[in-house]
Amino acid sequence: MNTVVDALALAQALIRRPSVTPKDAGALDVLEAVLKDIGFTTHRLPFGDIDNLYARLGDSSPHFCFAGHTDVVPVGEGWKADPFAAEVKDGMLYGRGAADMKSAIAAFVSAAARIGTPKGSISLLITGDEEGVAVNGTVKLLEWLKARGEKIDHCVVGEPTSVGQAGDTLKIGRRGSINFKVTVTGVQGHVGYPQKARNPIPVLAELVTQLAAHKLDKGNDHFDPSTLAFTSMDVGNDTTNVIPGEARAAFNIRFNDKHTPDSLINWVQDRSQRIAQESGCAITVTSQTSGVSFLTAPGKFTQLVSDTVSSVTGQSPFFSTSGGTSDARFIKDICPVVELGLAGGTMHKADECVPVAEIAALTNIYEALLKAYFAKPPV
Repeated sequence: MNTVVDALALAQALIRRPSVTPKDAGALDVLEAVLKDIGFTTHRLPFGDIDNLYARLGDSSPHFCFAGHTDVVPVGEGWKADPFAAEVKDGMLYGRGAADMKSAIAAFVSAAARIGTPKGSISLLITGDEEGVAVNGTVKLLEWLKARGEKIDHCVVGEPTSVGQAGDTLKIGRRGSINFKVTVTGVQGHVGYPQKARNPIPVLAELVTQLAAHKLDKGNDHFDPSTLAFTSMDVGNDTTNVIPGEARAAFNIRFNDKHTPDSLINWVQDRSQRIAQESGCAITVTSQTSGVSFLTAPGKFTQLVSDTVSSVTGQSPFFSTSGGTSDARFIKDICPVVELGLAGGTMHKADECVPVAEIAALTNIYEALLKAYFAKPPV
């Protein structure tokens, strides 16, 4: 049973479904139909307003999972190409989702079709919520799998993590991310009588200065240094003769495995309260953690992936933990996971595109990886 799946044609069919989060727009229908033709058993799993798909071929171990998403970010402005026409021009496939990450899904499905029935199991875990709040997607799918007693042994996430060409970079981890909001509350007053007010702006400026100047760490062998970046400062005051009563700021910390969310939140709280006591203003801090740092330590699985990529492309991939977050942050709790996909230079941009030749190259990489995995599972 070797059904031929044309990766380019499938990528085009997926792109032509305008699946801007949280809408599916029929993208999973397209994918599910192809997977059924190959022999996968499929499950449509809607949670809230998000539709998801889980498909599996085989019922034994080892179990290799490919994870990804069919949802895309909004189109935005500045397109010269039709974002949902999936046109090929001068060897490039254009469309929203071409890089992130419908082409990778198509490449993996084509690769799975080529190898036929595996000596184990192949699955696809596809969500429609990766570009959204990530509440009703991968997290719920993993809970569903756990309730069924299904175990994934290893996973590849098809995010566009490469830099120049498919397979040149392998993400073996990610930094964590915390978003903070700070409010400094003083006493409003007249600018002519500042001694009768308590101005929150200098207090906020001092807090911003101290936090921004602090070096969180120097990084380590696998992670870049943690970073803190302010994203806004605001007092909402257009009046020239009034000292405002509040001043607000927001910032993000991207952190490596030298920190935990609690340690960073406690550090921000401690620094804020010191300044609050010195100034006489009140400072409140709220935070939201969107992911913790994780590392799939180099070992048999990462070596197998690296060796496979090298056998296809002629060069070993660079191991990286840089960039933003992905749904790998959820999958790492159940099995070793790496990210391997196309180059992401145009993702989320106008005229998002990928070379057609790179889709073919990624398909070859995925095919070789599946063959190598089931020939000698990395256990």
